[in-house]
Amino acid sequence: MKISKEKCVGCANCVPVCTVGAIYIGEDGLAEINADTCVECHNCYRSLSFEHLLPGITRTIRKILKKINLRFQPDPDVCPTEAIVPEDLEWPRIVRRAFSDPMVTHESTGVHGRGTEEVKTNDVSHRIKKGEAGVVVEFGRPGIGVYFREVQKATRVMAAAGARFEQGNPVTQMMISQATGDIREDVLDERVLSCIVEITTTIKDLTHTLNVLKEICKAAETVVSIGVSTICDEDGKEPLRDILTKEGYETGWAKVNLGLGRASNASITNRESI
Repeated sequence: MKISKEKCVGCANCVPVCTVGAIYIGEDGLAEINADTCVECHNCYRSLSFEHLLPGITRTIRKILKKINLRFQPDPDVCPTEAIVPEDLEWPRIVRRAFSDPMVTHESTGVHGRGTEEVKTNDVSHRIKKGEAGVVVEFGRPGIGVYFREVQKATRVMAAAGARFEQGNPVTQMMISQATGDIREDVLDERVLSCIVEITTTIKDLTHTLNVLKEICKAAETVVSIGVSTICDEDGKEPLRDILTKEGYETGWAKVNLGLGRASNASITNRESI
């Protein structure tokens, strides 16, 4: 993302809408973007309406009014001179937008967001089987963000602990070795709003996996969120709550799926239409 120095009048309306604090007012009184901090989420571009005031005249009016202690300030949700300009991003910087902009479809998954569809529901492909647990580990949050170099520290530990990474996950797609958890060198210095690592383990090994993740959280230089899912038995019972409670996690139902997903599951593909 870029702010045009030719158009900006220094109203600072864009500063508070930046999700990672990358926009600031420079010494010249005009807005600037710290390119290293920016995650290309495009929130500044989407959050503000654009007016088409002439920059030169607007700056002059603001200077004159300032001298007599008056202020010309546009509405807080407006960029008066359309100074925020999206850029054509190239690799590897385009990775920032793929993980940070919720309006962008990720190429490796075909869906919006940072993980696979299975993060939301197990109905799509029945990836999580009975006796298994799906674990999602999210790194970063608005206001904090995360560099992939930091994510790699965690994926290396997960790999050493025997984690099975989800093949279709965007972070997995950028690994050069799932056995070691190493991520491509050219994206390690890219910063994103957040990203999700998806792994599968067994219920039997879940406690060990959670202990590994606890150590990762202690060393991480960002916020880490953990989610766990499994399949309930025919009576609606599941083994996760007791395990999570024993390990010191506060539990609550995030989502219960009733099996009403795509009509492509193996159990119904041969049914005759009525």
